[in-house]
Amino acid sequence: MMRNKPVIAVVGAGRMGIGIAQVFAYSGYRVRLLDARERSSQETQRVLDSAERQIRETLTMLASIKVMGEVQVDTIMARIGFFGLEQMEEALKDAGVVFEAVPEVMDIKCYIFGLISSLAEDKALIASTTSTFLSDSLAAYVTSPRRFMNTHWLNPAYLIPLVEVSPAEGTGSSEVTAMLSLLEAAGKVPVKCAASPGFIVPRIQALAMNEAARLAEEGVASPEDIDKAARVGFGLRFAVLGLLEFIDWGGGDILYYADNYLKDALKTDRYEPPEIIVSNMETGRTGLRAGRGFYDFSGMDVDAYRRETIKKFADLLNHLGLLVKPFQ
Repeated sequence: MMRNKPVIAVVGAGRMGIGIAQVFAYSGYRVRLLDARERSSQETQRVLDSAERQIRETLTMLASIKVMGEVQVDTIMARIGFFGLEQMEEALKDAGVVFEAVPEVMDIKCYIFGLISSLAEDKALIASTTSTFLSDSLAAYVTSPRRFMNTHWLNPAYLIPLVEVSPAEGTGSSEVTAMLSLLEAAGKVPVKCAASPGFIVPRIQALAMNEAARLAEEGVASPEDIDKAARVGFGLRFAVLGLLEFIDWGGGDILYYADNYLKDALKTDRYEPPEIIVSNMETGRTGLRAGRGFYDFSGMDVDAYRRETIKKFADLLNHLGLLVKPFQ
C-alpha cells in the first residue's frame, strides 16, 4: 500500500505538526515527526511522548464516533516515527516531502530551514505551514527555492479538508502540481493562492468575526443569537455555495445596493462595494439571471444547477435535523 508513497517528515511537534503527522499516517504514509527544539534528552522524550499520546487520543476519539475502526488505531500509530532534534539527519533521510511547523518566529524558521536544506534530499519538496509569513519571505532561506512553498492548514488539521497552497515567486510549477497531488491523495482539498497577507480563509473570516463582535458590542443581538444566526443562516448557505457563487446566485446587483445602503446607514466605508462589484454592475455581469457574473452560466443547464443546489441545501438541513417537513 505504501510502495509508491513518499516518506513524510514533519519538523515541529506542536499542535499543527501533530495534526499533519496524523493526516498522512491516517492516509497510509510513513511519517517522521521531529521535535525541532534543543532540549535535554529527558525533556525531548517528554515532548515526543506527549505528541504520541495526543495522536493516539485523537484517533481513539475518531474510532469512538465510528469514523474508523478501533483496530485501525495501532496500525496508524505504527506508521509514525518520533525523533528529537539530534536525530534530524535520520528523520529527513529519504523523506520526499518535509513540512516545517515550528513557532511563528522568523529567526527560528530561518535556522530550521537552514538545517532542512542541508539534510533533506535535493529533490525533496519543502513546505512551511506558516500562517504569518509570506512564502516569498521564507524562500530565501531554502536552497533550491523552486521546491519551496507554503501550505496553510486549518485547525484541526486532521479533520478540516482545506489546505491553502501558496507558491513563492520562484517555486516550480511541477513542484506545485506535486504538492497539490500529494494533498489530494491524503484526502485534502487544496487550493492555490498568491503569496498575500491572510491567504483566503483567514482574510475572509477575520472580517466576518470582527463584524460579529461589533454586533455584540452594539447590542444588536445577544452572543447566542448572533452565533445561532451565523450557524443556521450564514454557515449553512456557504457550506453549499462559495461566496462568489452566492453573489451570482442571488445577484451582484443585490449586493451592490445592500453595500451602499449599509455604508450610508451605518456611516462607515467598510461596506463600500469593491470595484469589481461596481464594474460588474456597469457591464451587466450581475450573475445567474444575467448569464454571467464571476462565473459564466451561458453554457450551463441552469435549471439542473438550481435543482442540484437546492437538493444540497435540503440534504444538509435534513442531516442537521433542520429540514421542515410538510404538515400531514
